Amino acid sequence: MTKLLYHFGRYVLWLGQAFRKPERMGMYWKETLRQMNNIGIGSLIIIGVISVFIGAVTAVQFAYQMEGSIIPRYYVGYVVRDMTIIELAPTFSCMLLAGKVGSNLATELGGMRQKEHIDAMEIMGVNTAAYLVQPKLIAALVVVPMLVCIGAFISIIGGYTAVVPTGWFSHGEYIQGLRSFFEPYNVWMMFVKAFVFAFILTTVSCYQGYFVKGGSIELGDASTRAVVFSNILILLSDYIIAMIMTS
Repeated sequence: MTKLLYHFGRYVLWLGQAFRKPERMGMYWKETLRQMNNIGIGSLIIIGVISVFIGAVTAVQFAYQMEGSIIPRYYVGYVVRDMTIIELAPTFSCMLLAGKVGSNLATELGGMRQKEHIDAMEIMGVNTAAYLVQPKLIAALVVVPMLVCIGAFISIIGGYTAVVPTGWFSHGEYIQGLRSFFEPYNVWMMFVKAFVFAFILTTVSCYQGYFVKGGSIELGDASTRAVVFSNILILLSDYIIAMIMTS
């Protein structure tokens, strides 16, 4: 418990340093664009692939549950749409990004710490917490919600592909379900989750890499902790957000 409180306190103080005003906006801007390209373009394909199967599996499973029931057939499109928007797209996408992007961020900063690049910048008077973390965080807050939105759209297409061409449901039934009972508030909830999850996976991963000590084994452990802690906090915050925004 004491160790947990220690890391939480150091994490909060470290965030205070990371949010300080940049010394040179030009340097931060270039780094932010680079991170947006790495996080966004670099993750687009894997997000698209997993989103297709999320939508397809959701549609197939619900279609299976509907067999022999009195539930209207068009509900399959309604369920795929809302399940994807409210829960599956933000949570699964960000957990995937925590494994891909989070481990990369922890490894990048951990390598700089081990090679004493961070120490050298601090000697030159650079606020390393801000320079190394702030562009990554801004890039994630901009790009991750976009990836989640794209993932939700692809998941709906994946659900259509799974049940319409196979003959389980007609085109009209699926589209009718997509248009039924739509609540714009659910889209707002999706973006709130995406922003919170992006903040968690970026800051937790950068924290683990920034304070790494030792050699390659410790760096590997820090990368693993970044993924594990990010996923745990994403699931915990997902529950909290759901409780707050649906009560």
